[in-house]
Amino acid sequence: MASENTEPRSDPATAAAEETPRKIALVTGITGQDGSYLTELLLSKGYEVHGLIRRSSNFNTQRINHIYIDPHNADKALMKLHYADLTDASSLRRWIDVIKPDEVYNLAAQSHVAVSFEIPDYTADVVATGALRLLEAVRSHIVDSGRTVKYYQAGSSEMFGATPPPQAETTPFHPRSPYAASKVAAHWYTVNYREAYGLFACNGILFNHESPRRGENFVTRKITRALGRIKVGLQRKLFLGNLKASRDWGFAGDYVEAMWMMLQQEKADDYVVATEESHTVEEFLEVSFGYLGLNWKDHVEIDKRYFRPSEVDNLKGDASKAKEVLGWKPKVGFEKLVKMMVDEDLAIAKREKVLVDAGYMDAQQQP
Repeated sequence: MASENTEPRSDPATAAAEETPRKIALVTGITGQDGSYLTELLLSKGYEVHGLIRRSSNFNTQRINHIYIDPHNADKALMKLHYADLTDASSLRRWIDVIKPDEVYNLAAQSHVAVSFEIPDYTADVVATGALRLLEAVRSHIVDSGRTVKYYQAGSSEMFGATPPPQAETTPFHPRSPYAASKVAAHWYTVNYREAYGLFACNGILFNHESPRRGENFVTRKITRALGRIKVGLQRKLFLGNLKASRDWGFAGDYVEAMWMMLQQEKADDYVVATEESHTVEEFLEVSFGYLGLNWKDHVEIDKRYFRPSEVDNLKGDASKAKEVLGWKPKVGFEKLVKMMVDEDLAIAKREKVLVDAGYMDAQQQP
């Protein structure tokens, strides 16, 4: 009589998964709003994620601290950070050779439009020439290694500038700031490397995308941050510039999914990512202040220093291509986005109030 085989049977699906190596992604700008959401998405899909960060005297990893695991815990640390800079070509090439990524996401930038008027040289060096340095590092790595590497370039709706809406992939660019002009250069560098060298390189032309992780000097977060403080009595006034500027605002968490989708296609291409709705800064004020039962007109004052030397009046995207080709569509609408940001900043303000009342913090109120 034949002996019975007591060896546990392996699940074919599990065995196949174990044999498939993890995809490796390299993300510049990993500590930013988009970088943090993209890293969460990639980790959820089983990627190993490497982020390039600039050296600073102060830690600037707040947005990714919740997913950071000490690299000594090798089995669990699937996100790893490395020092590099888009102004340093040698560091970019070195880390690409060491990491051997399957996908590269270039999200790093001096991304504040108003600040780009004050530091135009630096903005161009990082945003435009920095993208070129990274593209060349990827290209030369591919030539030397024979590997396939896919590249994503973060574009911006600011590239359209003065061109009337709706703006799609074929809409002419008319940038109105050093930042926007630099993004246009990065866009065409990416197209050139795709056409000249056959690089799988995509441009994501993302319209304004916000979240509770948005930088506090961007107008949407500036509003919700101030609103929370006003509600708990830590601030009275909020100073803003052009309230008539209209933008297509979406949720950053939705938009990083589109980035990933672009690199999963058979053919590299460029895509507009937008909600296809446009709202003014004044509308953002009405929804956010109204949500907490306040009238924005009682607290907002106009300060001419916040007007740009050349304004962009209206940005509204046409994301038909992304919907049809990628199957992407936004999940979070305008009002839900605003309320999400207000809820988070109100919670922060309440924690600040406790510290202020206990004498551990200076309220640092605006007039």
